[in-house]
Amino acid sequence: MSFVTTYFKEWVQDFHNPPAPNEKSVYPQPLLDLAKAMLIIRENASKWLVDTDKIAVCGFSAGAHLSASLGVHWNSNLLNEKFNVDNEVFKPNAVILGYPLVDYQLMKEKVETEANEFIKGFWEISGKAVFGSPTPSDEQLSEASPVNYVSSQTPPTFIWHTADDDLVYAENSLRFATMLAKNKVPYELHVFESGVHGLSLCDETTAGEPSHLNAECKVWFDLAHNWLKKHFK
Repeated sequence: MSFVTTYFKEWVQDFHNPPAPNEKSVYPQPLLDLAKAMLIIRENASKWLVDTDKIAVCGFSAGAHLSASLGVHWNSNLLNEKFNVDNEVFKPNAVILGYPLVDYQLMKEKVETEANEFIKGFWEISGKAVFGSPTPSDEQLSEASPVNYVSSQTPPTFIWHTADDDLVYAENSLRFATMLAKNKVPYELHVFESGVHGLSLCDETTAGEPSHLNAECKVWFDLAHNWLKKHFK
């Protein structure tokens, strides 16, 4: 059984005339939304026939940032104070991340030095969406970066990325995996040599354009499925 949290999306056509920021998207509100979803699922587990020992969160790109955020913050005071329940209800049993953005400080450094004007414009819009400002402070960037909060309590994590992703750099996944290793958290990491950002399932099911069809990368799904079976025996 799957549950999906969705947000209305409007593609920005003109970076010089972006829409006003949506306060509901500013961090940490999405984290609170996902925590609430986990709470609802666990409260209704018997009715919905959900095995509460086999709940994984899965996200891609910004959605992977959100999934990773829950993975590292499920036991935070923020969630405890907001919902006044035992933090265990928020803990995923596993986390699956596709081309995740997990290190905003890394992104800032690389965008400033390597990105073209389109990417720079995109990240200004992203900053407005996530932080309410195109120029968030270093403190805000650090606070919103899941890589800074990995601990031994982070759930087992499966990660995949492409080495030439020029929108969310693969170093995000490498750094996250490094922190998982340092904290002895079970993980599996796959970095494929080539593929554009936003591949999703890499086949006709999700392809929005021809470059999203990628036979070499689509094996990530089977790899993740086998990994889940190993952890959800």
